[in-house]
Order: sequence, then C-alpha cells, then structure tokens
Amino acid sequence: MTWECAECNVDDADITEVWVGGSFELPLVAKTFAASGTVDAVICLGCVIRGETAHFEHVGTQAASGIQRAALDTGVPCLFGVLTTENLDQALARSETEGGENAGRDAARGAVEMARLVASISKD
Repeated sequence: MTWECAECNVDDADITEVWVGGSFELPLVAKTFAASGTVDAVICLGCVIRGETAHFEHVGTQAASGIQRAALDTGVPCLFGVLTTENLDQALARSETEGGENAGRDAARGAVEMARLVASISKD
C-alpha cells in the first residue's frame, strides 16, 4: 500500500501504519485516527474468510458499517479495503501485488483521491 501512496505523491513520512486484532476492530481505530485531526484519510484493510457459521456476515457487515460511520462522523475519508471471501485463495487473488486485483492498491488510490476532493470542497 505504501508503494501505491508513493505513486500518488504521498511521502512515506506522512503514512502511519497500525495493526488491529481483526476486521471488527477497524472502525474504532479508523474513527480515532480520523477524529485526531492528524490525518487526511484512513485506509482500512483486512479480510474476513467465510467459516461454518454466520459470524462471517456479522463481522463483514459491522466492519463496513463502522468504517462508513467513522467517515461520516468525522468528515475524513475512511476507505473500506476489507475483503470478504470464501477462502484463502480468493483473498490472495484479490491482493495480488502485480497485474491482478489489489484491494489495498484500490483503497490507497481512493484515499488520496477522496482526501484531495474533500480538501478542495472545504476550501470553497
């Protein structure tokens, strides 16, 4: 993801990376960063792989809802790069580093675009 931000002219020194216990924990950390006044955007990456119970649906839905709420509550773009897949192979296929789909790359590009758009609207 940092390489994608660099391609969008974001300096490495302006990127903070933290890890959380799981996708369910992403919204709280996203909102905390967004409310801190120190970031222009938050990129949330994770993966929820379907298991044998409905847990998959609950975690994925709540992660998406919470991340959206963090953005709406703070006005800071919070990008949703959480994969919901049936298995590990699908997750790996959606996070290819070269040539394939890459949710992290897409979220990084979206974060830069949204941060710039929000900043331009706020200046008016």
